[in-house]
Amino acid sequence: MELNKIEDILEKYFQGETSIAEENQLKEYFSSSNVAQHLEQYKPMFGYFSQAKEQKSTYEIPLQSKKRNVAWLSIAASAVVLLGIGTYFFVSEKNDTTAVASQKELGTYDNPEEALKATQKALALLSNNVNVGIESVQYIKEYEQSKNKIFK
Repeated sequence: MELNKIEDILEKYFQGETSIAEENQLKEYFSSSNVAQHLEQYKPMFGYFSQAKEQKSTYEIPLQSKKRNVAWLSIAASAVVLLGIGTYFFVSEKNDTTAVASQKELGTYDNPEEALKATQKALALLSNNVNVGIESVQYIKEYEQSKNKIFK
C-alpha cells in the first residue's frame, strides 16, 4: 500500500471515521514486515487487536439459581407492615391525648382581667409587626419617587 493512503486511513481511524474495510487494511499493513519507520509506534496496537481477537476465555462461570422462598418473603413483609401500623396507632393515640389537653388550655381564662391582659399583649405584638411593615412601604415609596425623578 502506498504510505499516504495508510496515513490518511490512520488519521481517520483516530477520528473514529473509518469503515471496517479500512480498519482491516490497517491491520494487514501493520501485521506485515514493511511498516514505515515513523508508523512503527502503532504496530503493537494493531498487533494486540489481532492477538486479543484470537484469545478465548477458559474461565467457567458458576451458575447458581437464586431461588427465593416467596413464603418467607411474604411473612417478613407482612410483619413489617403490622409493625408499622402498630407504631402509627401507638404514636397517634399518644399525640391525640396531648393535643386534646392542650386545646382545653388554649384560649380559656377563668379571670376576665387575665384574658384582657393576654389580648392586649397579643394585639401589641401584632401592632409592632404591622408598624414595621408600614415603615418598609414608606422606604419603597421614597425609592419610587427618586427613581421617577431620575428616569423621566
